[in-house]
Amino acid sequence: MNTREDRLSKSMMDIPPSGIRKFFEMLIGHDDVISLSVGEPDFPTPWCIREEAFYHIEKGHTSYTSNWGLIELREEISKYMASYNMSYNPQNEVLITVGASEGVDAVLRAILNEGDEIIVSQPCYVNYVPLAELCHVKVIPLDTSENGFYPTAEQIEKLCTPKTKAVMICSPNNPTGTMIPPSELEKIAEVVKKHQIWCISDEIYCELAYDGEKHVSIGSFPGMKDYTIILNGFSKSFAMTGWRIGYIAAPSELLAQIVKLHGYNTICAPIFSQYAACEGLKNGWEEVEKMRVSYQQRRNLMVKAFNEMGLPVPEPKGAFYMFPDITSTGLSSEEFATMLFQKYNVAVVPGSVFGAGGEGHIRCCYATSVEKIKIALERIEQFVQELRVQK
Repeated sequence: MNTREDRLSKSMMDIPPSGIRKFFEMLIGHDDVISLSVGEPDFPTPWCIREEAFYHIEKGHTSYTSNWGLIELREEISKYMASYNMSYNPQNEVLITVGASEGVDAVLRAILNEGDEIIVSQPCYVNYVPLAELCHVKVIPLDTSENGFYPTAEQIEKLCTPKTKAVMICSPNNPTGTMIPPSELEKIAEVVKKHQIWCISDEIYCELAYDGEKHVSIGSFPGMKDYTIILNGFSKSFAMTGWRIGYIAAPSELLAQIVKLHGYNTICAPIFSQYAACEGLKNGWEEVEKMRVSYQQRRNLMVKAFNEMGLPVPEPKGAFYMFPDITSTGLSSEEFATMLFQKYNVAVVPGSVFGAGGEGHIRCCYATSVEKIKIALERIEQFVQELRVQK
């Protein structure tokens, strides 16, 4: 007779819950806690985007769309990607997804077979590894912590085997804020083409680059379109997290497979979210720039404070995270985050949840108000001083 556990998927039972969401759940009911944990803009979605959604709801545009998504949106995405020197046919090379997270899941299930290997640059966003493992493949971690937190072509080359199916990168990176230099991206592209593997490139933070840096996609290098799968969306740059709108840009033969899964498990992204995203690409850029400038100012404030309190942190080049080194405190990242929350009402995420190279760090998100950031930094400094007195 089956036990209760026998009635459940062993693969699913082996997957741990999200380490980020664990700390998010801790915040519920604690209004006095300052959160630097969840990667969500503190800005409302720009008005022109919200207004466009209102218009279509009022007009009763509440139906399904094509599984592929609105052609108007796909055409705007195609124009947008051309600004990064890439050419994608909106008819069959762009697919609208329910957030970029659905895109990760759909891509992995469409390309991976049991026994394959996938190289994942780490520290990384928490959903990459569990979703790959659900495909019954071997995840090969690429630890970037000794190299300024970005992967190199040499590292990828060393990890490639006949079973390697793909390499997964994210630039600007979550959780570290680092960007892969264009010169290194070019070298990575050559390794990818040499081994004829997929490069899955998560570019959700590409519009949040600082100090005059310009995002470069690995898909823009010669010959890379055939090997690149680009994941992107509107949650971060356009402050549209709750709208759940993302997209995949990839070769048509791959998207022809992905759209089947997308059609079965979600049908399509919400139609009003799609119209809203389309408006964002047309007329939302001034607001995106205002948010980017504000994030850069907050980044400067936090980098200076962490370095002064003896928690060294490399200056992030993009996204809205930083990854201070807390090893000098003698605590693990989990201990540090838990004690900081319990004693000083500040929530951060332990670096250990982001994979190889993450231990000894905490992820701090600066997508919150300057006033709250200043208070959080004061509390963190008090906590660090208390720990040093105790040593």
